[in-house]
Amino acid sequence: MNSLQTPRLLKILLLLALSYGTVVAERPNILFAISDDQSFPHASAYGTEWVNTPGFDRVAEMGLLFNRAYTPNAKCAPSRSIILTGRLSWQLEDAVNHVVYFPDKFKTWMEALIDAGYATGYTGKGWGPGVPGTLHGNPRELTGPLFVGKTETSPARGISDKDYAGNFTSFLDQRNEDKPFSFWYGGHEPHRRYEYGAGVSKGGKSLSDVDRVPGYWPDDEIVRNDMLDYAFEVEHFDMHLNRMLQELDRRGLLENTIVIVTSDNGMPFPRSKGNNYEISHHLPLAIAWPEGIKNPGRNVDSLVSFIDYAPTILEAAGVTPEEVSMQPFTGKSLFPIFKDKVSKPEDFREYLLVGKERHDAGRPNNQGYPIRGIIQGDYLFLRNFETDRWPSGNPETGYLNTDGGATKTLILDGRFDPDKIGWWMTNFGKRVSEEFYNLKSDPDCIVNLAERGDQSVKREMAAKMYAQLTLQGDLRMFGKGHQYEDYLFSAPAQQDLYERYMAGEPIEAGWVNRSDFAVQPSEMIEKK
Repeated sequence: MNSLQTPRLLKILLLLALSYGTVVAERPNILFAISDDQSFPHASAYGTEWVNTPGFDRVAEMGLLFNRAYTPNAKCAPSRSIILTGRLSWQLEDAVNHVVYFPDKFKTWMEALIDAGYATGYTGKGWGPGVPGTLHGNPRELTGPLFVGKTETSPARGISDKDYAGNFTSFLDQRNEDKPFSFWYGGHEPHRRYEYGAGVSKGGKSLSDVDRVPGYWPDDEIVRNDMLDYAFEVEHFDMHLNRMLQELDRRGLLENTIVIVTSDNGMPFPRSKGNNYEISHHLPLAIAWPEGIKNPGRNVDSLVSFIDYAPTILEAAGVTPEEVSMQPFTGKSLFPIFKDKVSKPEDFREYLLVGKERHDAGRPNNQGYPIRGIIQGDYLFLRNFETDRWPSGNPETGYLNTDGGATKTLILDGRFDPDKIGWWMTNFGKRVSEEFYNLKSDPDCIVNLAERGDQSVKREMAAKMYAQLTLQGDLRMFGKGHQYEDYLFSAPAQQDLYERYMAGEPIEAGWVNRSDFAVQPSEMIEKK
């Protein structure tokens, strides 16, 4: 049995240690820092020169820099549900979707750590959007009690005025110092909306700083400004992270604090957030734990999934899921990587699964766009189950699964221009049932190899995916996928949005630009 197996055993060991003059290692603190919509490799530790992230870089230098970390579902609420439960989204009932009622049966690791004797809290964005439900008649605190006491002047429109780092300091001041702590820092950045041009005018950046515009967007001044505005917000998140690290250092807490820094899904641009491509799922990740990571400063090339966070954190706390009444994990602990016991990347994980069901509204009968996928080696295989639907939502309701912004509007403005319609087709057009990409030679996922050349690797990966999904009880494998679409939106404004729009009710969707709504029915756009 692990010497840190339960809090009760810890107390017994501590008493014995005091009697015999030995020292027992303290359970580590946890600082989980998660930005909102930041893709890999947009941190300076990865060599991206147009984003400056000294906080993230410091965590990587103190610990581990992960080169292949993926969320299984690239949208805020389902990704965070996966993080907090250690289970894939199709194993989470209502929480498979976005804007949901979080199911009572699934406990989060933040709630579990309270039972394990931890002090908890969060600032900014916790789990959501959605309704967390109740526990013993009280609203559930899926990421702990909220700290909102301090604000500061925002550096640009669209950037939160919350003083995240100040709220972390307030939490540390108020906590019971006899308890280890777990704190969730959920930045609202770089979620849209952005102040256009702020990256240049306030961040001191230049359009030429962007070394590469992805091949699925036009390379022009508008897109480059949009990318730099995004970078400016990433840097705001990182500035508060750096302040938190400094505060931990000042208090002598940094050595025994596990610091995890990542994001929830890809950048809020077309073909990224809410999709299933490399830029959608592949996210930055750095983890530091001076007292617990062997040979710090390493780069990790193993495939890591967001289902791995919960088992890692509970192992660090010295408890099992059963002891804190959590559902069994699908992921696995990162401790073998922490202890430098993984000799080859594939020894930790051969492949990982990704997918989605319904995200934001915007289709008849609140339909989603179901996808399942598998990443193995250099390849990504995707199965699109409903190819007659619009991937990002219907045109006449504004492609609601892509946040409004300069790049989106630019691409949509060109959808009737024969010289520009290719951008629209790549980002918003309908898709074929199977997609297969070589991520090494084609990280933009533009050249679909599903019907080209040798198909043996694709068939092998597809077989593994379907077999694993069947074992996991995915309803899509049993002809019952419609049940995922029967789960209600927790926001009444989203339920039946399409029908209300078609009935002539004016719809003001706050997360898209009014100019993005199509002026013609989707059938006419499709014919173009």
